[in-house]
Amino acid sequence: MKKIIPLLFLLLSFLKNDAQNSNPKAEKILGADISFLPQLEDRGIKFSDNGSQKDAMLILKDHGFNYIRLRIFNDPAADSGYSPKKGFCDLEHTKQMAKRIKATGMKFLLDFHYSDTWADPGKQFKPAAWKNFTVVQLAQAVHDFTKKVLIELQKQNTLPDMVQVGNEINHGILWPDGNSSNFDNLAAFVGAGIKAVREVDPKIKVMLHIACGGQNAESVSFLDNMKQRNISFDVIGQSYYPQWHGTIADLQNNLTDLSKKYKQDIIVVEYSEHKKEVNDIAFNLSNKNMLGTFIWEPLNTWEKIFDKSGTSNNLINTYDSIKIKYNIH
Repeated sequence: MKKIIPLLFLLLSFLKNDAQNSNPKAEKILGADISFLPQLEDRGIKFSDNGSQKDAMLILKDHGFNYIRLRIFNDPAADSGYSPKKGFCDLEHTKQMAKRIKATGMKFLLDFHYSDTWADPGKQFKPAAWKNFTVVQLAQAVHDFTKKVLIELQKQNTLPDMVQVGNEINHGILWPDGNSSNFDNLAAFVGAGIKAVREVDPKIKVMLHIACGGQNAESVSFLDNMKQRNISFDVIGQSYYPQWHGTIADLQNNLTDLSKKYKQDIIVVEYSEHKKEVNDIAFNLSNKNMLGTFIWEPLNTWEKIFDKSGTSNNLINTYDSIKIKYNIH
C-alpha cells in the first residue's frame, strides 16, 4: 500500500484540471514524417523536383503537404542511442528543424519517444539516465523532459501545433514499469506528459499514438483503459503497415468504428504503402473527426517518393491528386 498511495496521488496531480482541449477543428492534414532529413543532408544528399533543386520541405509543400512530423529522443548521441556521437533527433536538431518547418508556413507535430533510441510496440527502452528511477520518479521525469523541450521550442517561437506523448504506445512505455500490463503506471506516465504540454500551451493538441491500424479490439481496449483513468487527449493516432496491421478493409472498419465511439479526432499518423487507398479512407469517412494522414519517412524509406539521389519520382504525383480531390490547403 505504501507504494500505491504516492502513485495515485501523483496520477491525480497530473490529471487535475486537465480539461479536454476545446480548440476549433483543425484543417485537413496531409503530413509527412521527415525526421531523417538532417541525416540525409549530412551525407550530402540534395533534393530536386521537376529538374529544380529545392528544400525537401518546400517540395513536399508544392505537392500538397501541410504538416511535418519530427521524432525526438532523450539522448540519441549515447553509445546505445539512436545516433551515437552525432545526436540526430535530439533537442538541438529538433530546434533547427522546427525553425525550418515554421519558415515554410507548415504545421508541426512533435513525437516524443521517451527513450534514447527507437520506441515501438516491440521495444520501449527507458532512457539510460532514468534506468534506476522509481515509478514516481519516472512520471516526474516524463513531465520535466516534455516541459523542458517545449519551453526551449517556445523560446524560439516554434512550438509544435500537436504533440505525441509517446510513440506507438499500445504495449506501453518505459518498460517494464510502464508496460500495458500495468495500465495504472502507464496512465501515470502518459498523464505526466500531457500535463506538461497543457502547462506550456493548452492550445497544443495532444495525440495518443497506437500501432493498431486494422486491430479494432486492441484499439478500443487501449483507449477505453485510458478513458477509465481520466486521461484527457485530443487525437487518436494510428500506424498502418499491412504486414502488421491487416488489410485496407481492416483499416477502414477500425477507423469507422473509432470515429463513432470516440469524440477525439483521428489521424493515420504512420503509413507507407497503399498511399491512395489510405488517404481515401482518411478523407472519406462520414464522421467529421477524421483529420488526415502522415506518411512515414517518404524521403528515403520503403515506398519512398524520392530516389537515392534525392530526385522525386512518380509516386509524389499521387499527392497532387489527393490535394485536389480533397481540397487540402
